[in-house]
Amino acid sequence: MKTRKTPMRRCAGCMESKPKNELVRIASYEGSVTFDPTGKAKGRGVYLCPSEECLAKAVKRKALQRSLGITLEEAELDQVLQPIREKLAGDIK
Repeated sequence: MKTRKTPMRRCAGCMESKPKNELVRIASYEGSVTFDPTGKAKGRGVYLCPSEECLAKAVKRKALQRSLGITLEEAELDQVLQPIREKLAGDIK
């Protein structure tokens, strides 16, 4: 039986390569930026580790805007990252 290769992606926060299924994806398509829980949404995507440290690093370095090729207001960015933060808070409890 043939073994499948695990796709690797790089986190925009810590810049470490990890398996795709361990990371969360943010997608940009036709000007709208959304959290992509399935990892299969249309458009350009950016991957992040599901940790508050990586989120903070990516926001501070403006890695999301640079990788997606768009400019985001702080309110828009908070709205996109809110589901990820809620998921992290749910995992901690």
